[in-house]
Amino acid sequence: MRTARRILLPALLVAALIAAWQIAASSGWLAEELGLESFLVPSPAEVAEAFWHGRSVLWENTWVTLREILLGILIGVALGILLATAMRFSALLRDAVFPLTVGLQAVPVVVLAPILVVWFGYGVWPKVIIVALAVFFPIVVATLDGLRRVDPEAVKMMRTLDASRWAIFRRVEAPTALPSFFSGAKIAVAVAPIVALFSELAGANSGLMLLITESNNNFHEAEVFAAATILAVIGVLLVGLTTLAQRLVVTWR
Repeated sequence: MRTARRILLPALLVAALIAAWQIAASSGWLAEELGLESFLVPSPAEVAEAFWHGRSVLWENTWVTLREILLGILIGVALGILLATAMRFSALLRDAVFPLTVGLQAVPVVVLAPILVVWFGYGVWPKVIIVALAVFFPIVVATLDGLRRVDPEAVKMMRTLDASRWAIFRRVEAPTALPSFFSGAKIAVAVAPIVALFSELAGANSGLMLLITESNNNFHEAEVFAAATILAVIGVLLVGLTTLAQRLVVTWR
């Protein structure tokens, strides 16, 4: 019942919002209130029509952006876990590298993206690197924080049993860090689509940002809303899959 409620309540809220949007847009009230022409304020029915008629173009550009997101997430998560683990084993490495990690995260996407486009061209890899960098930081911080939360009494018990440093990490520290890791992962996968979209602004041959820009320049607002809806669905699915993975892995919670 609880799972059904978590699915049903958001679905009902979305349906209510779409119905209100349809009434406000089709009646012309929304365009009137915003001081815009009616064709600039599409209704959900017009967005659905844009989905259907432009489905091939939408799918092609969605696949380009989705590939950037997924590759960036995989690389960012892997590097984040490796660095957090290394910093847990070496305080010297942590003191040396962590400030640099924070500094790199503070550099805006709009600064890094054009540089990477110059270096690697207009292909997929500049966007993948940008997404990986955005994912990398919350994974490092959350995982390292989780590793630090280990129960010292459990570590003492393992040492009395003559456990190695690696055995303590594998049996005590890593399981303790998993909830924190997944919290960071949820933030990372939710941010990844936004970062991928901004990275495409620096230069892209295809992708949802290119489609949004071209549609907006031609005043095809229904196509813009269709692309935005796809991005929202991608974000929800990524967070949902991460939550499902957490329930399957962190079984004791």
